[in-house]
Amino acid sequence: MSSEARGVHEISNRYVDELAELDPITATSLGVPVRQQELTDYSPEGHRARGELARRALAEMSEAEPVDEAEAVAKAVFTERVGLEVELHEAGADMSSLNVIASPVQELRQVFDLMPGDTAEQWHDTAKRMAALPAAVKGLTSGLAEAAARGQVSAARQVKRVAEQCDTWSGRRDGGSFFTALITRAGEVEPALRNELERGAALASEAYAELADFLREELLPQAPAEDAVGEERYRLWSRYFIGADLDLREAYEWGWNEFASIEAEMKRVADRIKPSATLAEAAAALDADPRYRVHGQQALAQWMQRVSDRALGELRRTQFDIPDPLMTLECRIAPPGGGTGAYYTPPTDDFSRPGRMWRSVPADKEEYPTWRELSTVYHEGAPGHHLQVATAVYQAHRLNKFQRLACTVSAHAEGWALYAERLMRELGYLSDDGDLLGMLNEQLFRAARVIVDIGMHLRLPIPRGTGFHEGRTWTPELGLEFMLTRTITDTANVRDEIDRYLGWPGQAPSYKLGERLWLSARQEAQQRHGADFDLKRFHREALEMGSMGLDTLRERLSRI
Repeated sequence: MSSEARGVHEISNRYVDELAELDPITATSLGVPVRQQELTDYSPEGHRARGELARRALAEMSEAEPVDEAEAVAKAVFTERVGLEVELHEAGADMSSLNVIASPVQELRQVFDLMPGDTAEQWHDTAKRMAALPAAVKGLTSGLAEAAARGQVSAARQVKRVAEQCDTWSGRRDGGSFFTALITRAGEVEPALRNELERGAALASEAYAELADFLREELLPQAPAEDAVGEERYRLWSRYFIGADLDLREAYEWGWNEFASIEAEMKRVADRIKPSATLAEAAAALDADPRYRVHGQQALAQWMQRVSDRALGELRRTQFDIPDPLMTLECRIAPPGGGTGAYYTPPTDDFSRPGRMWRSVPADKEEYPTWRELSTVYHEGAPGHHLQVATAVYQAHRLNKFQRLACTVSAHAEGWALYAERLMRELGYLSDDGDLLGMLNEQLFRAARVIVDIGMHLRLPIPRGTGFHEGRTWTPELGLEFMLTRTITDTANVRDEIDRYLGWPGQAPSYKLGERLWLSARQEAQQRHGADFDLKRFHREALEMGSMGLDTLRERLSRI
């Protein structure tokens, strides 16, 4: 970056362009058409280059003078987000990152989900990128090794589980490599391209097998058995995921109160489903009811697509101003190997790649109870992540590239998506008691996340009056028991969740804590405007602001 004075939006746009050059995986995620045959350099040198870019951009932004309110907001958003990227880099958290859900190991695999496959040229890009995996893995292992030499190694639980993921993607576990399955989608292609794809798939599969060996043989012996990261490390990650400096103990206490309130309502709903039933008994009755069941992964994807299409169409007519490009949302089953659950990938800037909802499921699972799934479709799709993220992408006339493409704050996104589930209940989409119980359980589960995530990492005591091992200090074993016995979430999901919390500290509470802000901001706006309050306008203006940390969001929403 030049040292000459630049405006806020110019600095932000240039930062995204330069980040895309240094980080080809991020470029693909953002839909920036550069270096599509290459992979991100996760070696120490690669991390240092991205860290230096962030430092330079942050320094330049500190000198920029906003010319209007829009630039003032953009500067605040950029400074908060990129400032935290610098803090994480200086703490070594980027180079040592290894967990079961969102670290370079997963990014190197998941980037292939986003690559187009409509032309021979695009498949050539995929082949080249697969062939680049051995070098990318070598860079990644050198970065992890250097971090380990500094005493920065993820817990043994994360190392073991990530090695298992590598086994799956390499084809070691069941003989079916992710990359071998990927190239079958190319169909009939010229022999030369077919040979190139097969060679690339073989190299990529072997790279992941070698990565699994490195994790087990070299990193695992250095990995600590202790899962909790402690308060200092947790506060840094919490600020990254929340965008605010939380009172963690207040949040922990609030989580217990929220959990108790939702649990009480669930018991009332369960009694309507099956009189005098426990939550588990009501869940079992719904699981056995053919009205709430689809069979097979393809049927699940088709059901999600129908629900999503209907929600988009009806919400456009009644609740939201949804532009035409946002009306396409693809629902897909995610490739095997990752954790169970659902996630969303955004559209490209020109919407040539649409927003997508992905559902990860166990490979051997065939029966899917829709009462557990309905609110998840609203969470990931409309009016949840898709409507929120794609609305920001659509704001090219008012938001810079960083705001609409590269800025992601978990509490902003997940808080809105959880608020969206609640909104759909208000709008009558969850009037069936089975569907309502599923939505309430998702709310309960997210409240439990606040308790368990903060409790485990800060080693807090379990309060009196909770009816669960009162007075004991949280451990992963107690966290697992709590989620299994006090929620009705699928057992496979729960076990994955505990691994997720321990490897991704501070992210899990962002759902409920973000929703808390969205709800309080809406209530305050209603009080300000009284009878003139317009919910549709509130939603439109809030979504058009793009992503930001909770402190900035609180201030901006107070002006609507």
